Amino acid sequence: MSKANNKNKAFEIGGMTIPPGQRASVEFEVAKLYTHSPLSVTAEVIHGKKPGPVLMINAAIHGDELNGVEVVRQVLERINPATLTGTIIAIPVVNVFGFIHKSRYLPDRRDLNRCFPGSERGSIAGRMAYQIFEQIVRRCTHILDLHTAAIYRTNLPQIRANLSNEQTYDMALAFGTPVVIDAALREGSLRSEAEKIGIPVLTYEAGEALRFEPYAITAGVKGCKRVMQYLGMIRKSSKRKTAVEPVIARATRWVRSEADGILRSHVALGQRVSKGQSLASISAPTGSEEIQIYAPAGGIIIGQQTLPLVNEGDAIFHIAFFEEPDRLVEQQVENYLDEVTDDISNEIKFGIGVQ
Repeated sequence: MSKANNKNKAFEIGGMTIPPGQRASVEFEVAKLYTHSPLSVTAEVIHGKKPGPVLMINAAIHGDELNGVEVVRQVLERINPATLTGTIIAIPVVNVFGFIHKSRYLPDRRDLNRCFPGSERGSIAGRMAYQIFEQIVRRCTHILDLHTAAIYRTNLPQIRANLSNEQTYDMALAFGTPVVIDAALREGSLRSEAEKIGIPVLTYEAGEALRFEPYAITAGVKGCKRVMQYLGMIRKSSKRKTAVEPVIARATRWVRSEADGILRSHVALGQRVSKGQSLASISAPTGSEEIQIYAPAGGIIIGQQTLPLVNEGDAIFHIAFFEEPDRLVEQQVENYLDEVTDDISNEIKFGIGVQ
């Protein structure tokens, strides 16, 4: 390819024209509140000098899921438009209303991530989903959708993806979390509706709502960087560490509380458990009538409730099951978390980000 043909063209989005090698903030009005105040979503667009993929990195579709917001900020901090191939569309806060109110939902109590591709004449959630999908999503070639667990729950860093899509599968392995879940597409989700129009999407899950958790943030930044390297958008580091080999879960299952009371967990995220192992004790506040919660099968804890107050039927532990030996998967998780912890320590020590 000649140098002339390898030059990028200006990128047009949201009524703005962004020249190659430039960065711009683009505001999209996606709905109006009953006060007639506009509800807007801001995207930071970095348009590289060379043509390539258009990658959207978004967070806070659920307004209380904050770790991804910081992941997006740190990713933006590390991108040089002059050396970028392709285009980054970064949206740190998709659900602005939920973000302001520290809530998962929108004013109509709807889950924005069940409303795509939306409706131009629908509810506020439908209208927001429609504008985001039509104005932004359709401009993309790949998407990284950043999430945390719901309030009072926490997730081990993991990727959820439609692994029957070869492009999505390759992206999932590139992201590099130790656990990858072949998750069914849920109707109305960003992941489902984007894949219907040929856009591969990864959902990154890590940490807890309404928190900034260094391990979840650092792991997310590293994963975004690895995907950008895989897509050829940024150069691979010359100082490459041995990557943790992701392991694909064959199934997952929530273990639910069998009683009302105070929960005392005996296991931690990433821990290997055996069939019949005690996961937690539940008792009355006085300590009477204690029962044990047991693992239904051997696997790895990938999510758990953090609130010690439970009602019968509450989902309290999320266990993933693998074809590989559980001991091997547990070691992969430990190696991964050790690597993330080392990177966090280096940031603190040298005042730098993940390189």
